[in-house]
Amino acid sequence: MLGEYRITGRRAADIAASVEAGIAGGGLPPGSALPPMRELAGELGVNPNTVAAAYRTLRERGVIETDGRRGSRVRSRPASAPRDALRTAVPPGVRDIAKGNPDAVLLPALGPALAGAARRYAEAPTLYGEDPVAPELARLARAGLDADGVPPGPLAVTSGALDAIERVLVAHLRPGDAVAVEDPGWGGALDLVPALGMRLLPVAVDEDGPRPEEVARALESGARALLVTSRAQNPTGAAVGAGRAAELRALLARHPGVLTIDDDHGHGIVDLPLHPLGGVTRHWALIRSTAKAYGPDLRLAVLTGDEVTLDRVRGRQRLGPGWVSRLLQHTVVELWASGAVDPVAVSRAYAERRDGLVAELRARGVTAYGRSGLNVWVPVADETVAVTKLLAAGWAVAAGAVFRVASGPGVRLTVSGLDPAELPALADAVAAAVRPGVAGVRYD
Repeated sequence: MLGEYRITGRRAADIAASVEAGIAGGGLPPGSALPPMRELAGELGVNPNTVAAAYRTLRERGVIETDGRRGSRVRSRPASAPRDALRTAVPPGVRDIAKGNPDAVLLPALGPALAGAARRYAEAPTLYGEDPVAPELARLARAGLDADGVPPGPLAVTSGALDAIERVLVAHLRPGDAVAVEDPGWGGALDLVPALGMRLLPVAVDEDGPRPEEVARALESGARALLVTSRAQNPTGAAVGAGRAAELRALLARHPGVLTIDDDHGHGIVDLPLHPLGGVTRHWALIRSTAKAYGPDLRLAVLTGDEVTLDRVRGRQRLGPGWVSRLLQHTVVELWASGAVDPVAVSRAYAERRDGLVAELRARGVTAYGRSGLNVWVPVADETVAVTKLLAAGWAVAAGAVFRVASGPGVRLTVSGLDPAELPALADAVAAAVRPGVAGVRYD
């Protein structure tokens, strides 16, 4: 089972260290099956509880994963190696459409909003003991959520969407629990779940979001949570429509114990309506980030959900950072109140580039997806070949491995910084890189 490598140690910490040493030295390559706990305990002459504690430590560190009867295995990629590390360096002179950033030209100027936040602070400095959510932010956020049909619930503010996802997962799940996640999907979430010691259950998607039969399979396989991107899904651009939302809500109604998380990071840059899943199961959350519409450095997301979830999130937050800076919260208040971003105009600007690229690619016989958001997903036969050829042609794109678990290979192209005049040349380069014969390949 372990080849030549022998796990050693008498204490849980020593056994865990021995496993990590084996991984670091190559004696335990990715995917290696670890001995059953009782078997290893017998070999080492220790209590099985000692081995169980060592394995638990390794799971919590994201080093191994446990999958029921299949036992424990070394993770295919340690949590300390984030997917961003897989990105290709961009040489000088190459057009970078790999990073997934919004168009800086479409982001609002922060000077007036920061000045407004400073004036608010001068009038009433934030002190210990105040509500962690600024009242004006709560009012504006709740009004927006109500307008989009999000069920009523308390509010929290976190340092971005991934911070919110982590806090919600930890509020209900434990190491070893399974989380259903879109595949292909956001690399940050695909890294976070194993780093928390939880198991990924990949769910295939199409242009309408997670496929119902895949969600049903994940739920029947024991998923404790379902994470769904409402709009502007990264990397495929999928958006959950009314019909798909109804199907998923019907599925979730049969599993009331499952935690549902809606990630609405596309708020402010997508004009498609929101169809949230929250409120069907006992515990749910919806997250709204400001990063894409107002700038990635505004590390702020608004979180709502059921009373128990929000109480746990806010309680744990008080024992750590306490709250997200009121200066940041008031900056967002100023931006929202002033209408600094016109969601319709921003959405149209991104749609012109995204839809234009998809049309150019399809005209050249290349399958491409991009219903909403900043990105276009192109299935390919070989990611390395496609990325290398495009780099040679002057275009840096993101390899699909950053976003995949079990789905087919592809590349992601971020359209936000493109000029419409560039689209034909880019489409020519992509078509040359992915040929022959990828037109019939789907990402699901």
